[in-house]
Amino acid sequence: MQPPNLMVLRSKDPVYATGNKRCLRIWSVLIAEFYRIFVKENYCTMELTMTSPVSFTAEAVTEIKRLMNAEGFDVTHQLRIGVKGGGCSGLTYVLGFDQKEEADEAHEFQGLPFIMNKSHGIYLMGMEIDWQDGLNSRGFVFNNPNASKTCGCGTSFSV
Repeated sequence: MQPPNLMVLRSKDPVYATGNKRCLRIWSVLIAEFYRIFVKENYCTMELTMTSPVSFTAEAVTEIKRLMNAEGFDVTHQLRIGVKGGGCSGLTYVLGFDQKEEADEAHEFQGLPFIMNKSHGIYLMGMEIDWQDGLNSRGFVFNNPNASKTCGCGTSFSV
């Protein structure tokens, strides 16, 4: 089914050019009709795709999988990413293995499942977790675009 043709007003049309109340009425009718046709009757559809709120570098994925495959790992635990109050900048990153709780959402990034509290998404959306294993630094590094300030050690931040 094709949507009906809508009347198009051009700047040379006298109704459009006058700017009077009649013109405003016509525009409000056109907007209401557009909404009815394209939104309510689903002529226009929109798809939203939820991607993982957090991404990992290949090195981080490798290190996390190594930890999960280690002897003695409790397979009932899942990788948890989150925040908690504290640290020198106000909030501290949480990265560890834990039981899933009621307020958690399950996510996956390139085959790596993790859980995150729903309310932590506003602080962590778009963050990338990296693993560095060099002479100057060893450990997970958090690259968070939402952080307005971070501490020197990199595990604490503020928004």
